[in-house]
Amino acid sequence: MKKAYFIDLDNTIYFTRPHVDILLGPLYSLLEKEDLGIGKADFEKAKEDMLSTPFQKVAQQYNFKSDAVSKAMTYLKEKVITTPLAVHKEYQYIKALKGIKIIVTAGFEKNQLSKIQMLGIADDFEDVYVVDVDKESKRDAFLKLLTKHNLKPEEVLVIGDDANSEIKYGLELGIDTFLFDPNGRFSEPKTTYHGKTFKDLASIN
Repeated sequence: MKKAYFIDLDNTIYFTRPHVDILLGPLYSLLEKEDLGIGKADFEKAKEDMLSTPFQKVAQQYNFKSDAVSKAMTYLKEKVITTPLAVHKEYQYIKALKGIKIIVTAGFEKNQLSKIQMLGIADDFEDVYVVDVDKESKRDAFLKLLTKHNLKPEEVLVIGDDANSEIKYGLELGIDTFLFDPNGRFSEPKTTYHGKTFKDLASIN
């Protein structure tokens, strides 16, 4: 069993898609009124990507016009969730883990912290680290948390849904990783563990 767990939030503790209207509906409406500089088909793809990727990265990928990005960022920095959200059924296995559990999530601080409150899971974790992707990566966050909690890489398991984010950065630091992939999004990802369920988390050492 590991001593500590660095755990992603979105699509790891709960699924964004069932809550899309709450989480992204107002942002979608705001963007629809702006000149993004892209076609309708690309906008639909961008909306889909926002379910699993921070807005700034999506805006950069699709080359949204700067004025639209600025307005969206102003909105997102103050956005909070006030409607209850629901964890998925696999969360029971995360909650049952013994050790230091820390949420490491990328996004806007007020928004991410409000999600945790609306999920009703704040008391299940010892710490929360919200990564500002304009200033740092989850790799930076992991390094800071290792120092803060006096942890060695081999004592930690990174748990998340994105092979190109928290899983990648965990591996770079010599930390074991568990890629949660319930829908088979990744066929041959680089990760220590890869599964559709969290049932075996407690047995990883």
